[in-house]
Amino acid sequence: MEPKLDRTFSKTQKLEEQGFNEDYWLTKTPRERLAAAYYLTCCAYGLEYNADHKLDRTYCWAGKLENR
Repeated sequence: MEPKLDRTFSKTQKLEEQGFNEDYWLTKTPRERLAAAYYLTCCAYGLEYNADHKLDRTYCWAGKLENR
């Protein structure tokens, strides 16, 4: 299930007035915090939230390092 973002609510404020919302996020479970971080990552990179994102092995190689 994709989270819903309420775009009707917004507040303009100066950077100095802006809080970090630490108290809010500490009330959430680690799973909810990771889900929110993943949702923001998908939004930033234009990825589908529910898609199965797999690692592209052409850019990643793991092998035994030889002694130099």
